[in-house]
Amino acid sequence: MENSPSLAPSLPTLPPNVKVERTDLPKRSIITRPGFGTSGKRISLLTNHFKVSVGNPDEIFYQYSVSISTEDNKAVDGKVIGRKVLDKLYQTYSSELSGKTFAYDGEKSLYTVGPLTQNNFEFTVVLEESIAKRSGSPSDNGSPSGSGKRSKRFLHSKTFKVEITYAAKIPLKSVSLALQGAQMDKVQDALRVLDIILRQQAAKRGCLLVRQSFFHDDSRMFTDVGGGVTGVRGIHSSFRPTVGGLSLNTDVSTTMILTPGPVVAFLVANQNVKDARYVDWAKAKKMLKNMRVKAIHNNMEFKIIGLSEKPCNQQFFSLKAKIGSSSGDNSETLEITVYDYFVKHRNIELKSSAYMPCLDVGKPKRPNYLPLELCSLVSLQRYTKALSSTQRASLVEKSRQKPQERIRVATDAVKNYRYDEDPLLVACGISIEKQLTQVDGRILETPKLKVGNDEDCLPNRGRWNFNNKKLLNPKQIERWALVNFSGRCDTSHLSRELINCGRNKGIHIERPYTIIEEDPQCRKSSPVTRVERMFEQIMAKLPGPPEFLLCVLPERKNSDIYGPWKKKCLSNMGIVTQCMSPYKINDQYLTNVLLKINSKLGGTNSLLAIENSRRIPLVTDKPTMILGMDVSHGSPGRSDIPSIAAVVGSRSWPLISRYRAAVRTQSSKVEMIESLYKPLANGQDDGIMRELLVDFYQTSNGHKPSQIIVFRDGVSESQFAQVMNIELDQMIKAYQHLGESDIPKFTVIVAQKNHHTKLFQASSPENVPPGTVVDTKIVHPRNYDFYMCSHAGMIGTSRPAHYHVLLDEIGFSPNDLQNLIHSLSYVNQRSTTAISIVAPVCYAHLAAQQMSQFLKFEDSSDTSSGQKSMTAAGTIHLPELPRLHKDVAGSMFFC
Repeated sequence: MENSPSLAPSLPTLPPNVKVERTDLPKRSIITRPGFGTSGKRISLLTNHFKVSVGNPDEIFYQYSVSISTEDNKAVDGKVIGRKVLDKLYQTYSSELSGKTFAYDGEKSLYTVGPLTQNNFEFTVVLEESIAKRSGSPSDNGSPSGSGKRSKRFLHSKTFKVEITYAAKIPLKSVSLALQGAQMDKVQDALRVLDIILRQQAAKRGCLLVRQSFFHDDSRMFTDVGGGVTGVRGIHSSFRPTVGGLSLNTDVSTTMILTPGPVVAFLVANQNVKDARYVDWAKAKKMLKNMRVKAIHNNMEFKIIGLSEKPCNQQFFSLKAKIGSSSGDNSETLEITVYDYFVKHRNIELKSSAYMPCLDVGKPKRPNYLPLELCSLVSLQRYTKALSSTQRASLVEKSRQKPQERIRVATDAVKNYRYDEDPLLVACGISIEKQLTQVDGRILETPKLKVGNDEDCLPNRGRWNFNNKKLLNPKQIERWALVNFSGRCDTSHLSRELINCGRNKGIHIERPYTIIEEDPQCRKSSPVTRVERMFEQIMAKLPGPPEFLLCVLPERKNSDIYGPWKKKCLSNMGIVTQCMSPYKINDQYLTNVLLKINSKLGGTNSLLAIENSRRIPLVTDKPTMILGMDVSHGSPGRSDIPSIAAVVGSRSWPLISRYRAAVRTQSSKVEMIESLYKPLANGQDDGIMRELLVDFYQTSNGHKPSQIIVFRDGVSESQFAQVMNIELDQMIKAYQHLGESDIPKFTVIVAQKNHHTKLFQASSPENVPPGTVVDTKIVHPRNYDFYMCSHAGMIGTSRPAHYHVLLDEIGFSPNDLQNLIHSLSYVNQRSTTAISIVAPVCYAHLAAQQMSQFLKFEDSSDTSSGQKSMTAAGTIHLPELPRLHKDVAGSMFFC
């Protein structure tokens, strides 16, 4: 594309020796709210915000730095030990602290209301723990004694040095000023102190803490999702500044933990095997490392560092055993197996673990072996790996809660936990109401759609269908083939039904040129090999490349074939493809498949009526481009997997329903998009924005965008400034690189789904109706944000999208902007329901997700760019994403 002659002269590719002068772009500030929306029908709502009153707003929090070290000056990290040390410090030295309570964050800071008596303290803290001391054991930490007698417990003391140093003042008044709309730097610090107070309360109750969510060890809150993983329900609580004052946002929260119980049962479930004989111990060793277990024979906790090299009945260790009954030090060292030791010296019967490895719970050079069947996983240990699609589906299904149940859990938490009885909050005069906050919402008018035969279609409660209707712009499908990787699908019946359904929707589909069934012998080959062999048959049986391939996969979710198949079709061959795995072939299922196929082939299923008639306020007045941006990260802890940035851009202005995607890999776990502008050594720009800007120009009758609306997904409030001053700068530089001096006007909006505000109808147990918007009382006191529930929540409780307007150079009125965002939830071409977030963001997420499959299931022999490599300096080069073939690059392949 870089040197394509089809590029318009007014959006040129610059020769290598030409440099565009760019002035330094100014730093931008987030805009303040210009006003409130008024359109729509009023609705009375409740929300899970509880009003907070501050009786002593003039109080000041004093922040102190905390340093904990051992006697030999080694720094102590870890929140569990830190909290134990600080609790003991308070018990021991309360008088030195004038009895003043403090909030400790578990790491480096503590906070008091008002100052301590001095700025610097040094304390010595002694922690005493009951441990079992056993002579002659392979470790001093819990192995049975060599004498066969019950071991004694001793108090083991450990001494810590704690330094507390004054760091800063944080006035509580900053919250009051922020609530009045002032821009105060200290407000986030003050709110963080209040949240730390809540966290400390939860820690003292023995909860697992995950950011501002707290989880009890209560089996009634546990949900088994398979694979040795359990979902646990807890409570999220955080203080938020709002137009209506300070509020406590309380909601149900869920996190994943390892299923507590016998280690053997966990391994069997985790590896999905029949019993322990089939466990892969190499995998088990990786999985178990650093987990905490309790030994049932002595009720003590240990951390796993590995597995023994040999089975329990073959793993020897040295044991000191006394000889005779004389009082002298008469002992000998025996070599004994772990199995014999427990059976003969401890009289503990081992039934199943004789032939399994032991858990090593010692130190790297001093192993301490425990038989597997004597160990159980301690509860509330977080599981941070990505869930499989089956686990995710199980979690979603089992953790759904109707609105009334959500209301009950939130109100019970505020009443039962009595947060405002904490001494620090009492000192600030803070009290929390026990009822949900009432708020006024508005229901925006449902957008009208245009479908085939110039018919109007008015969605009902956020839903519509194509029963007895034609698609607006159906594509004809002439040269296509059907390939089947699934032995159980009747492909002849499938193709006949698809052709019939297509005819009813206005799509003329010829009979497939060929139907190719996979040779059952190939099913044992690798996914890449299976795809290659299928393509050999396709090329042999077809006279030329087909315009479309329908692929039947053996599994509906996470099929190994999916990634290699998509990569082959979209990157290597440039062929549009649709994958499916039908359990039941009926009209609704086939209609949904046809919506995707028609979109991918360049057809249009429906348009907004205002889009069809070119009456979208501000958008149809001037050439306007709409962007959706998202970054998809690999599994937690996998730094060798790149993150994938996807940006979709609207095309064919004045339409806002057609999009093209540009996708790139970038540094692992980096949220800011790195490739929006990517100048090369030859003076060219290989960035995302250039690709989308040129496409907009070529599909919009030579119009260059004079307005760009950016919807950014996946960033937190702490990253808003980076979106404004890093990503937006890159977009402008990409535009300037094309030789343009008239910079477009930008409107930048962040779309968040990962938040804890819920909306409920005050007079009905049902979810709020689609189109519900709230921009008063619970929104930010200064910034421009609002909540919108554009979809119909059919099950569970609807979660509104939270939109933050960071910049609006275009100058939308609140009504126009909210109605545009609402309308953009109805343009998703693969759906007949309003979706919960604007379509461009949804598309960016889908594009990143689909392209990420390109990097999976690579053959180990493959030396293509799909493999990571190591430089001589030891730096990991993350794999590059293969680019889309030019024949499909402009398609909506992500639909």
